Amino acid sequence: MKVVGICGSPRRGNTEWMLRRLLETVAQRGVETELILLKKRRIKSCNGCLTCGVGGKARQGICSIQDDMQGIYPALLKADCLVFGTPVYFEMLSGLLKNFMDRTCPIWTRLEGKLFAGIAVAEEGVGKAIENLRTYGSVCGMRWGGYVTALAKTPRQVSEDKRVEGKLQQLANRLIFMLKA
Repeated sequence: MKVVGICGSPRRGNTEWMLRRLLETVAQRGVETELILLKKRRIKSCNGCLTCGVGGKARQGICSIQDDMQGIYPALLKADCLVFGTPVYFEMLSGLLKNFMDRTCPIWTRLEGKLFAGIAVAEEGVGKAIENLRTYGSVCGMRWGGYVTALAKTPRQVSEDKRVEGKLQQLANRLIFMLKA
């Protein structure tokens, strides 16, 4: 089994900490993990050329844009579970994560049946961020495993909140249970 975390934060802060903590907990249970930090990848915006849609649902997974997504697609396809992490901006996903999701168009039909979960961190409220994640997963035909949200005004503030750590432990346990079911 493999769980891949995708971090949509432009800095090393609460979102990244939460994803790392979740993945550490999963790894302690013998599950392979990988963390993809979008801030360290060169991912261009989708240009809407529709090359990726050739073949319909049986598409080949080809994108005309040559960037770091070509190296990410195999990890997504190999994963049994994807965990999306985002800071919340204007009560929605970060631009980094949304851009990444747009660029999964070449393989979205092959994500069907995978387990997925969400992590969102906001200063005052997560707004529609979790709903945004669930909508993406639903469109891709993935199975919802749950989410953890946190409120924080400063980087690394969440790491001091034992309730958040407990919720991450619970989500990790739930994901492992669902993967084994």
